[in-house]
Amino acid sequence: MAIIASKCPQIRVCCVDLSQKQVDGWNSDSLPIYEPGLQEVVESCRGKNLFFSTDIAGEIQRADMVFISVNTPTKTQGIGAGRAANIKNCELCARTIAEVSTSDKIVVEKSTVPVRTAQAITRVLSCNDKGLNFPVLSNPEFLAEGTAVSDLNDPDRVLIGGQQNEAGLKAAATLVSVYEHWIPKERILTTNLWSSELSKLVANAFLAQRVSSINSISALCEATGADVSEISKAVGMDDRIGKRFLQSSIGFGGSCFQKDILNLVYLCETYGLDECAQYWNQVIALNDYQKKRFTEKMVAKMFNTVTGKKIAILGYAFKADTGDVRETPSMFVVRDLLQEGAKIHVFDPKVEREEMWSEMNYTCGINKDNTPNLESSVVTSQDPYDACAGSHAIAVLTEWKEFKSYDYEKIYKSMAKPAFIFDGRNLLDHKALREIGFEVHAIGKPDPLSFSDL
Repeated sequence: MAIIASKCPQIRVCCVDLSQKQVDGWNSDSLPIYEPGLQEVVESCRGKNLFFSTDIAGEIQRADMVFISVNTPTKTQGIGAGRAANIKNCELCARTIAEVSTSDKIVVEKSTVPVRTAQAITRVLSCNDKGLNFPVLSNPEFLAEGTAVSDLNDPDRVLIGGQQNEAGLKAAATLVSVYEHWIPKERILTTNLWSSELSKLVANAFLAQRVSSINSISALCEATGADVSEISKAVGMDDRIGKRFLQSSIGFGGSCFQKDILNLVYLCETYGLDECAQYWNQVIALNDYQKKRFTEKMVAKMFNTVTGKKIAILGYAFKADTGDVRETPSMFVVRDLLQEGAKIHVFDPKVEREEMWSEMNYTCGINKDNTPNLESSVVTSQDPYDACAGSHAIAVLTEWKEFKSYDYEKIYKSMAKPAFIFDGRNLLDHKALREIGFEVHAIGKPDPLSFSDL
């Protein structure tokens, strides 16, 4: 919404939330989330045509168009638990809009939702007793965390879905006119509602599928002596395949990929498409396997035990240039090492300890109340050199660029010997590290100690 405000100074944009703390954060010099370039965009138009408020009813009444941008988490209990998306928040938004509105509004789904959610929203809105009309549009976001501002400034496409009737087409044209302020019309795609809703799930599923595909090959590379980076390059030079999302790693994380694939699996199951559901579920299974395989390799290479050993974790966010820890692969590696009795020291330039524990408790069910000595077993360091000092191993789990520039000779001297590096992002210069004295193991890379014919 900040980008819309910055590109359309004649349009008033107000973001509303129930949480005063969140609103205060957006009105401060320290935004609630970290995203490169976002602070500058917000500051350029905040107080001019961009506002943040808890006056939900007042701002809905004032608006011509209302975007529903709420969380749709995976259900944790009940029918479809572990797979289906919980659209409770979307329904609550629709009920609030219907209740407080005094004039017609265009209602836009911005949240990622199961296909045909707009049908439920439309039914709720149509039950208003004031004779108001609320055409519903689907306008999913295709940005990526870490590059969100540039993605929104120069998107591959903008997708707008609406009902194929006079009211729906008119509403879609209104939203198109907003985006046309900075996006060429040929990149604005209009579809029916259901195609738009499903497209977002499919896009994320296809991207995650590519990650799991190359990660499956990384395991084969480690067993045969092939190099996954060379294979990615060779395969990616085929125009039919392309080179993006072919970087092997410890697995994908974040709030979207797993949630959206599980949602897709549940939709397939709901419509009796069991083979389709099994196909997409395997993308998740492979991702879980990759994370588990990484930890098991760490233990195996460190003489089959990490009990009592200090291990430095470089990177906890699920990807670089964000502080987001939702479903981060690092969390599962830390969990598994914790169960093995390791002493873990975590360094991440943007992740706060409170956020780390909140996600660990929510996703893994691990907290200080049910895990003895948790606080002392997992230390968060403010300095990477402190995190590495005295450690038996370093695990690189987020692709922060700064990790490449560290003084690894200094780090090596401070570590227990043999000193191990496990590169879960294939980020570092492995040859240079081995020359220093490190024993290096990486995703999909041949181990010189295991192959003599490289």
